[in-house]
Amino acid sequence: MNDADTKLRVYLVDDHAMFRAGVRSELGDAVDVVGEAGTVSEAVAAIEAQLPDVVLLDVHMPEGGGRAVLERVRASRPDVRFLALSVSDAAEDVIGLIRAGARGYVTKTIAASELVEAIRRVADGDAVFSPRLAGFVLDAFASKSQAPATDPELDQLTNREREVLRLLARGYAYKEIARELYISIKTVETHVSNVLRKLQMSNRYELSRWAADRRIV
Repeated sequence: MNDADTKLRVYLVDDHAMFRAGVRSELGDAVDVVGEAGTVSEAVAAIEAQLPDVVLLDVHMPEGGGRAVLERVRASRPDVRFLALSVSDAAEDVIGLIRAGARGYVTKTIAASELVEAIRRVADGDAVFSPRLAGFVLDAFASKSQAPATDPELDQLTNREREVLRLLARGYAYKEIARELYISIKTVETHVSNVLRKLQMSNRYELSRWAADRRIV
């Protein structure tokens, strides 16, 4: 792997430019970072064109987040492997990305040497998880009765509705949600109305409690 011709080709997807720069610096010359993107649409187009060995993927981004990137790329480029690299250690995020097809999930506290090893293992076809997160995956796939594995109410929501719900549960105002997700306030209101209807609730406070009970915050 030390020869320049055999370096793994890695693509970075994260909506924070400073974080992407930090990852590039930490990885050094251990891999070949062939590109980076801060939006879903930019990432999908570049990944499909460049076909990297491994995509390092953030979970929470505008336009549907890392899961949207993964699902859209896998539809046309199933051989590309994805490793989630996120600040979130919520069971719902971990299970959601793995169900969508990610080969691993590590948190942003990971050491540079460990990240390089995780990238190599994912490229080789292994599954890689930060130690605490592995338990979520084992529990979820060992028993369908486990809450993180399946939730009929949550499953009926779209990715964007889940994003709006998560921010709502964190106490964001509609205007703040609109700014965070790059959508209009009217669109936020529409998503909230759809979530209330699907979950048969009457107000945002019930939604917040429901989300908190499921750790969707």
